[in-house]
Amino acid sequence: MPVLRPALLAAAILAISPFAHAQSDYPAKPVRVLVGSPPGAPSDMVARVLAERLGSRFKQTFVVENRAGANNGLAAQQVAKAAPDGYTLLVTPDTVVTVNPFVYKKMDFDPRTDLVPVSLVANFNQMMVCNAALKLTSMEQLIARARQTPMTYASGGQGSPGHLAAELVLSKAGVAMTHVPYKGPSPAMTDVMGGQVDCGFLATPTVLPNVQGGRLTALAVSSARPSPMAPTVPTLPQVGLPNIDASFNQYLMAPKDTPAAVVKALQEAVAAALQEAPVRQRLTSLDLTPVGQVGAQAAETLKRDTAKWAEVVKRIDIRE
Repeated sequence: MPVLRPALLAAAILAISPFAHAQSDYPAKPVRVLVGSPPGAPSDMVARVLAERLGSRFKQTFVVENRAGANNGLAAQQVAKAAPDGYTLLVTPDTVVTVNPFVYKKMDFDPRTDLVPVSLVANFNQMMVCNAALKLTSMEQLIARARQTPMTYASGGQGSPGHLAAELVLSKAGVAMTHVPYKGPSPAMTDVMGGQVDCGFLATPTVLPNVQGGRLTALAVSSARPSPMAPTVPTLPQVGLPNIDASFNQYLMAPKDTPAAVVKALQEAVAAALQEAPVRQRLTSLDLTPVGQVGAQAAETLKRDTAKWAEVVKRIDIRE
């Protein structure tokens, strides 16, 4: 049997395992983590938690960059068009894949095929809140009043999680409310408190201080699972709306064709981070439930959520 010389042996190993070198060296320089929302939004908070832990694990800098706009679409487009080498990543809610392709008809990329899910990091929901002066104390009361008189609800924008969650829940309840979109949950909350809008389906971390302060009344969260931040607020099954999941997921994504070894290294790093008690506690404090799905399981969740939200988008005819 012939004996390979060292140089030939090394070449043979690289030929057999073309990504071995990429994995062992990754990351050899700072990694950019793009976020399609402003600082302080759920995606931004997830990105900063991940950047700190991934930086510590890999002994390299992970830099979070905010590229807000087009319902996270601007950041997604930049990542989709980046070199598939693991040095440009995206933290985003699933809506960039499950909703945007049905809303934005002129995108010059397809997030469903140009991005790959590295990890489903965490799940989050929305909270239905109303102006305290309305004296509504339950979702049942809101539904009854909406059947009798025109009512309005605010969200963080057209096609935002709050908009979609509200429309799914209201359709299942058999009532309608007029949607009033804002540029983010904070201005939406301000107008609900001021009485310009009756209610809002908004991010729990944004509204909870004013719920606790008595300026807003919390009626329900948008999932079957209690909110980590507000476990006493009723879930959808508890308000008589079973078999509805109007929650959302935060993903770490990469450009398609990113080497499998790099994706695996990132998946292992995220999985390790999500097992750390301080990380789990930090996410929970932000009303995020750690998940950690990868591979086919994460892709299947995206597929299922795409079918769900595509139906909602089609029914309410959101177009940009």
